[in-house]
Amino acid sequence: MPINYSKWDALELSDDSDVEVHPNVDKRSFIRAKQAQIHQERDHRRQQIVQLKYERQINDTLIQRITSLIDALKSHASDVENDARRAGEVGFRAVMESAAAIKPEDDMPPPRPESLPAPPNNEKLPSYTTMLTTLLDQVNNALDEKKVKPEDRYTAMIAEIGEHLDKVTELQGELLKKLDELQREEGRKITSESIHTGFDSSHVNKTAAGTKNDTKVELLNPSYTSPAEAGSSSQTGAVANADDDDESVDASPAAQQFARIKAGDYNTSMSFLSRNPQILTEKETDGLLIMAFDAQLDGKDDFARQCVHQALLLQYCRALGRDGVALFFKRITTPGHQAQDVFFKDVQGTYQKIKTRAVEINKQRAVEASEGAGVEQIQLQAVEPGTVINIRVPPAESQDREEQEARKIFESFSDEMKKALETGSLDEVNKALGKLSVEEAEDLVGKFGEAGILSLEQEIIDATTEEGQAQWKQLREQGQATTEEELAPDPE
Repeated sequence: MPINYSKWDALELSDDSDVEVHPNVDKRSFIRAKQAQIHQERDHRRQQIVQLKYERQINDTLIQRITSLIDALKSHASDVENDARRAGEVGFRAVMESAAAIKPEDDMPPPRPESLPAPPNNEKLPSYTTMLTTLLDQVNNALDEKKVKPEDRYTAMIAEIGEHLDKVTELQGELLKKLDELQREEGRKITSESIHTGFDSSHVNKTAAGTKNDTKVELLNPSYTSPAEAGSSSQTGAVANADDDDESVDASPAAQQFARIKAGDYNTSMSFLSRNPQILTEKETDGLLIMAFDAQLDGKDDFARQCVHQALLLQYCRALGRDGVALFFKRITTPGHQAQDVFFKDVQGTYQKIKTRAVEINKQRAVEASEGAGVEQIQLQAVEPGTVINIRVPPAESQDREEQEARKIFESFSDEMKKALETGSLDEVNKALGKLSVEEAEDLVGKFGEAGILSLEQEIIDATTEEGQAQWKQLREQGQATTEEELAPDPE
């Protein structure tokens, strides 16, 4: 089964098939410079994503603390007697009261991610309480400058803090918009690190090579959205297309152990979470939903439903805030509490979506197996007229770090595949690929891309010979046919 090599056009790597340089410029050096630029842009984008996620986390807590401060100030309004100094004292006391109700470790912003550059002088962020007292000082100074009357001071202070809250909230909205744009951009790219997601092992496109449909990249799960990105009810959408074996959403061993606790055994679940609070994360929820999907594909209905129950249990505990674990188990074990109905309906609805999707995929796999079990092969071929696939084996003695990494990948191949690549013949490589299963061949093709072994080049045709003239005529006819097909009106 020929594989459409044009899929590699979607890779975020420099494709030397369409690079035109001056004859005096070394083409390979030019392409390497282009690759370096792409790597730099990718690293910058990923660093921006980490930075914005970190700022989002801090702003979320700061917004909560400012909101709580405003509520506390409103509740103490009767304590102020038209005294400007009294208004400031009550404001400061409200900040201290809110700080007293928080554990010291929760009052500190999260540690700065190691991947981000250190701030000037390695300066650490102050505690949230310090931020609030600083805010209160700024507000009082602003009120002094405005010469607010003593009888209006307290109301004006609350309004001024509210304006600061609006600014932080607006900033957070802009931050989330920028973060969403960067994550979408990152999601559109297929890098050498994620090339395995460009192939769906349960479905191989049998469309003839060279057709329009072949130019699309078939992702395993193009519409997957994690609960962290889509909100508290997103798990039902995430699992609808959860046939994704991305290692980044694998549940940890502790979470896998948690999934094996029976759904109704809340004492055991609560005890486990008290010993393993680290699994109360969005990643672990996603991982358990993937476990549920895999179990359903294997016909393990009861275990799949149990995994869904435990996944949503983690999510509900997170959604309920700082004391979420205690609140959840108190409500779920209180007879007749309405929270039980909400939770169980969510579990059942999510499980049904997984079950429906699993049935569809298993049917699809059964049809494909009956159509060509044991005869599918992965074969490489260029589909664009006038292009050829070149094979380049990474040199063994290179001092370049990227070349050394590429050589390590090459050395991991079987002796037969290494010999085939060393011949430089695409036919020999296809013979070696033809002896492998589709999954094994797809994995190798992905590694070819990581090591830069395959590249597309424009074919040079000598039009002064009869053979070259015939080739040129054939290419022109192919190009004309493609143009006519694209311009043809839609039959519908």
